[in-house]
Amino acid sequence: MKPKSFLSKFKSSVILLALFSISLAQAQMSNADVSEDSVVRSFEDPSLEWGACPPFMPEGCNIAVLHGDPSKSDVDVLFKVNGKSSIPNHWHNSHERMVLLTGKMQVTYTGESTQTMNVGDYAFGPAKKPHTAKCISKDPCILFIGFGEPLDAFAIEE
Repeated sequence: MKPKSFLSKFKSSVILLALFSISLAQAQMSNADVSEDSVVRSFEDPSLEWGACPPFMPEGCNIAVLHGDPSKSDVDVLFKVNGKSSIPNHWHNSHERMVLLTGKMQVTYTGESTQTMNVGDYAFGPAKKPHTAKCISKDPCILFIGFGEPLDAFAIEE
């Protein structure tokens, strides 16, 4: 057998093995995804289980888990505060993907200008970047938040 021919067959075998491994991994991921049920929830659903926010948050603050486990990655929650409530300076280990569902909210990230969110507005908050917020409407603000990492919030003492 010629050395070139052996190397060529060896490379082809490695490539085929790699492709097979990738296909197998994708099939296993697809099967895992198929076993999970889809979810449709309304922020007005009376069966939502609202729990308390961390102690540094304003009185009347509540969180409801829509999907996932708050101690694991990829959790979706509803965050609700009373109208005219201020959310103190804090940060999260995760980025946040947010959509305001009710009310009107101002959000200020350290080093950035204050931005106002209206119903239907999307916002992205970087991981570990301190921020404050205020529900400036008289009615409660309800915010959908998708966390990429486990749910946490750390107050910044001022």
